[in-house]
Amino acid sequence: MADKEVILKVENLKKYFKAGGKGILKAVDDVSFEIYKGETLGLVGESGCGKSTCGRTILRIYNATEGSIKFYGKDIHKLEGKEKKDYNKKVQMIFQDPYASLNPRMLVSNIIAEGIDVHEILKGEERTKRIDELLELVGLNKEHANRFPHEFSGGQRQRIGIARALAVNPDFIVCDEPISALDVSVQAQVVNLLQDLQQNYGLTYLFIAHDLSMVRYISDRVAVMYLGALVELSSSDEVYHHAMHPYTEALLSAIPIPDPKIQHCRQRILLQGDVPSPINPKEGCKFVDRCSKAMEVCHKIRPELKELKPKHFVACHLYDELIINFNLA
Repeated sequence: MADKEVILKVENLKKYFKAGGKGILKAVDDVSFEIYKGETLGLVGESGCGKSTCGRTILRIYNATEGSIKFYGKDIHKLEGKEKKDYNKKVQMIFQDPYASLNPRMLVSNIIAEGIDVHEILKGEERTKRIDELLELVGLNKEHANRFPHEFSGGQRQRIGIARALAVNPDFIVCDEPISALDVSVQAQVVNLLQDLQQNYGLTYLFIAHDLSMVRYISDRVAVMYLGALVELSSSDEVYHHAMHPYTEALLSAIPIPDPKIQHCRQRILLQGDVPSPINPKEGCKFVDRCSKAMEVCHKIRPELKELKPKHFVACHLYDELIINFNLA
């Protein structure tokens, strides 16, 4: 995808929170990646690893502690006035909980039209027509416009959330675990809807999830996050077939295979211990206390995300010797 346009570039992003008298919670700690126009980048990892915080910082729900986020080459934290308003229009979010993200006191028509009203895009009959179009686009009926969120199922509420995000014609959408709160039977329907919308309208997604099988299905590239840092980034096929980081290998080993014979013979990689606290983390690799392959250097120096193979980035000291030998050659 080197020839594709970079729509979003995140460089050395950090988002820290004060944790009372306990210290600093490093939710996102020096993360860098690019997203190309028209692609889906899947962001995966355990709960609490900083995935959603990263997405919310991109949307400016949180202000970055350090680093930069560039949208079409412009630093979003330096935008003011009209440019800031345009950014808020071009970048939208689909939230994890389809009920909590919808105002229970508002009609569906007004929920969907929030962005339209804020940006003064349409009024009167054109506004009503656009709402009807959006409802039909996401698989609902225009009669649903005059109902309240509690009158819908979880899958239908998420479709309303998708319609709201589409209302202002965005270029980029952060999908923050948009299917985790839905029934399994509904998840595939919502993911297929997102793919159809992407193909028809040229949308770009950051798809945040912990369901690795679904991320593989929808994503062009996959970034694996652990305790606020990226540990691996490559194409979806490359990550799933040739994972290099021990944490990624452990995650992939937990994906069930719908074949009893193969599933029974698989060797599951069980990680020891719990995820360490992101408050005042130790020096060195964040994964060191749970890694069976840890070396002495892992306790002292944090590995950098490096390109070990073409377009395959890994942050692990296991491959430092390979890099040295490659450079000498």
